[in-house]
Amino acid sequence: MNDITKSMFESIKTALVKQDSNNSSYRDILRMEPDKTYVVRLLPNINDPSKTFFHYFQHSWNSYATGKFISAISPTTFGERDPISELKYKLLRSGSDEEKKKASSLVWAERWLVNVYVVEDPTNPDNNGKVKILQFGKQLHKIIMRAVDGDDADDLGPRVFSLKADGVNLKIVCETQGGYKTYVSSKFSMPKAIDGVSEKDIKEIYSNVHDLTKINAIRSYDDLKKILDEHFLCVEDADIPATTNEPALAAVPASKASNTETIDDDEVKKLLDGIDD
Repeated sequence: MNDITKSMFESIKTALVKQDSNNSSYRDILRMEPDKTYVVRLLPNINDPSKTFFHYFQHSWNSYATGKFISAISPTTFGERDPISELKYKLLRSGSDEEKKKASSLVWAERWLVNVYVVEDPTNPDNNGKVKILQFGKQLHKIIMRAVDGDDADDLGPRVFSLKADGVNLKIVCETQGGYKTYVSSKFSMPKAIDGVSEKDIKEIYSNVHDLTKINAIRSYDDLKKILDEHFLCVEDADIPATTNEPALAAVPASKASNTETIDDDEVKKLLDGIDD
């Protein structure tokens, strides 16, 4: 008889999956705190410039079954059907007052990812001189778009992606207004060389960019329906898909905080809380 019981194996597997999740690319996302200014240089994907930014949509809510924080990438990111959006629309259109109120708790947000070379990180100075990921919302997107394809494009344009002396840093000013983080004071600086970055370093830095398409796992339509069954509709014994090492689903206590360097599920919520909407 096999001495490894089914329950023992499931326990081992769950622990291993969690460890893999803790070592995911989420730890490479820049974490920003209020009343601090972060200085970065945007990095292009030189092998595939069209993948320099990753634009996606995200759902989040607190589980009605466990009280834990749930986050998942919306399939509308890829032009596919989304059961979460469909259910929310249905409830808001024809549900009871109670159901409409509950549907409003399904928060939908627009996000972007881009690789950055960290010039100055006051929260974690060890990040200085490293390639990290900037996760941002509409406020920073507006500032970046103005520089790339807007009123400031003539002066900035390609400079925002250059590591040479003619390149410009993005100064991200993280402030708090009305209890929420805001980045409206952020701006691109005047052209300036980056201390310690020589011509021969530039190619290596570009080669270290992260594949932004692999930061978040992508759930299937059926998997998202199972997550809804468990954490929104509270259907008992819902068959929830196992967590992968690229956590699109982040089920964590909404009130629990973590100060560890390794990114765990608590840190996923903290990262999302820090993004402008």
